[in-house]
Amino acid sequence: MRILIAAAGSRGDVAPYTGLGAALRLAGHDVALAATDAFAPLVRAAGLEFRSLPGDTRARGDITDRRELMRTAARFITELGQGFADAVDDGTDLLLLSTTTAPLGWHLTEATGIPSLGVYLQPTAPTGDFPPVVTSSRSLGRLANRATGRFALRMTDRVFAQAVTELRHRLQLPPLSPSAVRRRQEQANWPVLHGFSTALVPRPSDWRSGLEVVGNWWPHHDAAQKLPTELEDFLHAGPRPVLIGFGSMAAGDGERLSEIAVRALRRAGLRGILQGGSAGLAADADDVLTIGDVPHALLFPRLAAVVHHAGAGTAAAALRAGVPAVTVPVTADQPFWAGRLAALGAATDPIPFRSLTAERLADSLTRAVKRQTYSRAAAKAAQHMATEDGAGQALKAIERLTKG
Repeated sequence: MRILIAAAGSRGDVAPYTGLGAALRLAGHDVALAATDAFAPLVRAAGLEFRSLPGDTRARGDITDRRELMRTAARFITELGQGFADAVDDGTDLLLLSTTTAPLGWHLTEATGIPSLGVYLQPTAPTGDFPPVVTSSRSLGRLANRATGRFALRMTDRVFAQAVTELRHRLQLPPLSPSAVRRRQEQANWPVLHGFSTALVPRPSDWRSGLEVVGNWWPHHDAAQKLPTELEDFLHAGPRPVLIGFGSMAAGDGERLSEIAVRALRRAGLRGILQGGSAGLAADADDVLTIGDVPHALLFPRLAAVVHHAGAGTAAAALRAGVPAVTVPVTADQPFWAGRLAALGAATDPIPFRSLTAERLADSLTRAVKRQTYSRAAAKAAQHMATEDGAGQALKAIERLTKG
């Protein structure tokens, strides 16, 4: 079967699909992954065919205001929609659509008859169990949570409005609003697999049929890959260090964040690793090492704690390693994941990005490393996650869909 996975956003929005795609390829399927050009090396390294999508998300990393985030997202989605249909060729048998690409992919399914399946990294369907992941991190009660969840979907429809209008015109489909198409998908119980752990988000009991939580899809890395020699030497040179990194967030804040990180590590009496990322974190000292991208699966189990922005992938990777976390959420769904980690007991209370100081970070690090309750909670969650097989569940769902 020829499968096209379509994903768009930051690295954390794309990397998990390299692992899912590699697992599907191993099962005998021909898999392509469509993403923006920055991720072509990541996709090809997993042995997958790369298809180019227009757009560039690199400028979004330092946006913290929600209104500006929505405006920027709308511009990105409109650009994405202009070339989205080009990624699908006549031989495609199945579309796997991410949270970001599904509201575009539905129209391709309508125009071409190619079946589709949702493969989401965030819970987007309204529920009384928790508020919408992007608009709020505080529960408002079951009725209000569901109401704000529906409102969040309507706001998302607005983000996609121009892109959908242009895409339907190109596909020679009659005009139809994003909200009307979404409601049609919901009424048809369009299937969506959610690639996160039930340790963090159990499946809400009030979700409609067709929505499932299957466990994480982990980014692909070569089984023979090893950590760089310099990093191995640093890990062996003393007590377990702490990793501090902000992924694709905080562009332009590197100097300030690096200073905060080093001061916090010294105040807490800990060794540290700074991961450059989009922020460009860097420091040079005997007790601090600066690194680039390395697989989380190789490094995280050897750490005392991880300081991160609470992106879905990084949050899950730290939990999978059984390592406590200190979260510094910046924007979008990050406050949601930070709150889930804290509620689980595997992370300290979140430090909002704008409130980050060396003193607050040092205090949280001291608690995360010294108090065993955090590491015990993380280890318990890691045991739960080890029982899940997100890629295997996706393969079974694909087989059910195509045989049906």
